[in-house]
Amino acid sequence: MYLDVVHLRAFYDLPLGRLLRSFVGAPIREMWPELKGQRLLGIGYSGPFMRPYLDSAERAIAAMPAPQGAVAWPRERDSACALVEDDALPFPDLSFDRVMLVHALDHCKDAEAVLKEAWRVLAPGGRLIAVVANRRGLWAQSELSPFGYGRPYSGGQLKELLKSSQFNVVNDAEALFMPPTRARTILRAARTWEAIGRRVWPAFGGVLIMEAEKVVFQSLPAGGKKKSLRVLRPVFIPEGAATGLKPIRSVHAHEQPLLPQ
Repeated sequence: MYLDVVHLRAFYDLPLGRLLRSFVGAPIREMWPELKGQRLLGIGYSGPFMRPYLDSAERAIAAMPAPQGAVAWPRERDSACALVEDDALPFPDLSFDRVMLVHALDHCKDAEAVLKEAWRVLAPGGRLIAVVANRRGLWAQSELSPFGYGRPYSGGQLKELLKSSQFNVVNDAEALFMPPTRARTILRAARTWEAIGRRVWPAFGGVLIMEAEKVVFQSLPAGGKKKSLRVLRPVFIPEGAATGLKPIRSVHAHEQPLLPQ
């Protein structure tokens, strides 16, 4: 179930939310250093992580699901936000080069339907980044952040979901190794905690981040090897012909290759 967009925006305005935006955004920027001239779509509440691409992307649209609600995004420019049904996006096929899903797959009613729509609007070879709560991490067990709500995933579950939706995982990372807390002493040392956690317990990050490429199945190329199949044709023999047999109207003979039509 989606969280209310007002609560999501309020969280990312808090000191803790700004920290999470930084820690989760770092691996995303490593995967996508720049999107110059690219068309970017965010599904869920992706705005905080799309902001670095506002000046370089050809267009950046934040698609916010109706059960979540929508707010103007970005605040300092003309709004590029759309209120959508997550399983029926109002965009033509092949409209975007990149899709980012944050607070989407773990909050939506049907993750496969959301990915099906993401696949549809992506151009061939387009890339997708999915950000979800890690089932093994502490943040999935805490209600301090939006990652403590909805459905967490293991790495294997998320990979299988993407694969079954015709995406090929090309990169993955984890983030949020600091413990979920609002304690000022921990927050002051958050970057130290993050660095230590990444080295000491790398499999227990609070968030999974996966990059996947759209897979398009191709038909066999023209001119491929064709199999010859027998085709039976009637051959007419005039009645009374000297054959030594009773008159026959037709027999089957000849063969020719059957080519695809």
